[in-house]
Amino acid sequence: MAREKKPLPSLAYLQPRCRVSRLIALVGYAGLVLGMLGYNLLVADLHGANPVIIIGVQLLPLLIFLPGIITGHVRTHAWLSFAINLYFIQGVLICFQPGRLGYGLFMAGFSVLYFVAALYYIRWSFQAQRVERGET
Repeated sequence: MAREKKPLPSLAYLQPRCRVSRLIALVGYAGLVLGMLGYNLLVADLHGANPVIIIGVQLLPLLIFLPGIITGHVRTHAWLSFAINLYFIQGVLICFQPGRLGYGLFMAGFSVLYFVAALYYIRWSFQAQRVERGET
C-alpha cells in the first residue's frame, strides 16, 4: 500500500524561504572562510610555517565551491553540505585544545549555521522546481 502524496507548497510560500535560507547559508560560508583567514593571518602561531601554505590547505576545499555558491546552484550547496562536516569536526577537535576554545566554537558554529541553512535551501529549492514544472 503506497503512501499518499502530500501536496507541494505554493511558490509564494517557497520563494521567500529559499532567499532567506540561501542568505543565511552565505553568511555561514563567508563567516567560516573569512574567520579562518583572519585567524591564521592575525592570531595563529604557525611555528615558522609559511602562512600562505597553511591558509591554502585549509581554505582550498571551501573555495572550490565558491563559483556555485555565488550563483546559487542548488547542487553545489548540497555537495558543500557534505564537505562542511569536515570543518565541523575540526572545530570540535580544536575546542579540546588548551586556549583555542573560542576558535573551535567559531568554526563549529559557522559550519552548523551553513549546514542547516543549506539543507533548508536545498529542500525548498527542489520543491519550488517541482511546483514550477507543474507537479502537485
